[in-house]
Amino acid sequence: MNYSWREGNQADLLATGEDYFSRVFACIHEAREEVLLETFLIAEDDVGLALQQALIAAANRGVRVELTADNYGTHDLSPSFVSAMTDAGVHVHLFAPAPRLFGCRTTRFRRLHRNVLVIDGEHAFIGSFAYSTGHSTPGAAQNYALAVRGPVVADIHRDALNQLPDAGRQANPIKPVTRHAGSARLRLTVRDNDTHTHDIESEYLRIIQASTQRLVIANACFFPRYPLLREIRNAARRGVKVTLLLQGQAHMPWAYGFSRLLYDYLLRDGVVIHEYDQAILHGKVALADHEWVSVGSSNLDPLSLALNLEANLMVRDAPVNRSLHDHLLEQAHTHCRPVELQAATRGYWWRIPLIVLGFQFLRHFPALAGWFPAHTPRRPLIDAEQAHLQYDSENAA
Repeated sequence: MNYSWREGNQADLLATGEDYFSRVFACIHEAREEVLLETFLIAEDDVGLALQQALIAAANRGVRVELTADNYGTHDLSPSFVSAMTDAGVHVHLFAPAPRLFGCRTTRFRRLHRNVLVIDGEHAFIGSFAYSTGHSTPGAAQNYALAVRGPVVADIHRDALNQLPDAGRQANPIKPVTRHAGSARLRLTVRDNDTHTHDIESEYLRIIQASTQRLVIANACFFPRYPLLREIRNAARRGVKVTLLLQGQAHMPWAYGFSRLLYDYLLRDGVVIHEYDQAILHGKVALADHEWVSVGSSNLDPLSLALNLEANLMVRDAPVNRSLHDHLLEQAHTHCRPVELQAATRGYWWRIPLIVLGFQFLRHFPALAGWFPAHTPRRPLIDAEQAHLQYDSENAA
């Protein structure tokens, strides 16, 4: 289903691991009926163990706990880590488990990239934080999330239930709390491999085309399709102040290299680009003018826009817009280095073929990746007992 704009929500921007994990763990510890959690990555470190213990404690209190994790992002968890949860009654689901082919994972191009948490149908979190100390400690990766209450939580709750296997979805769901909690307008926007293949990208296109004053995008991986890239450039051409905060540390060299191929195209028309070099930039946020904001898990790259399962919250709220704008401006001034046109154009002649090839690759990448095992949002999930066996077999391989 397509989700509508919901009035009367409270939305709090969380921009540090300390703020995010303190709120998340406090909510899980206070859960009375239900915890629905989806994440790409859980590490077996202090944060991952804290999550494990919080979920086990909730299950021991009689709370229904559904944990959906990406098989690729959590493949190195030990069997004992998983069995401690399943033995306590936590329902663990793996997204798209598949056998190895010649020793290689066949689903690495299709991922559950969503980071969604719904507690008691009243509190919800959506963002880019992973359950790892690399996302929580001072100097850790820069992430963003929204903590929300209000009518939009009912949509997030319904969508989270829809990701579960049939057994999980047939259980009697709790009734979400839908009373007004604030003044923010929110809309859940998802990307899947079924009926919402372009929803997030389409929302970005609409907002960028309508922007008149300012546009700020902070993205871990930035290599959008040409229509989106063209609209970003066109916004700068018509006088919109366009600022990009992009990855400055090449922790994924292919993504970093592709992004830099686009710099000259954008800088020539007045787009301002900053590379974040304080740590790893892992956030996926954007704002336009003085009201619209997007926060979630989706990058503007081929994986997020064409293959992964993603979830973003679109916001229309001046305080949230202002808070994010002030934070990103501070990051640009204190933790980024500006990219100059002269540096971006150096050696441009030999990069032109790479740019053309890059866009052709981007154009055909989803079809090529389609040769790998495909999946829809629901059917690939497996239940807790199977998850336990899956982790055993993966670690024995």
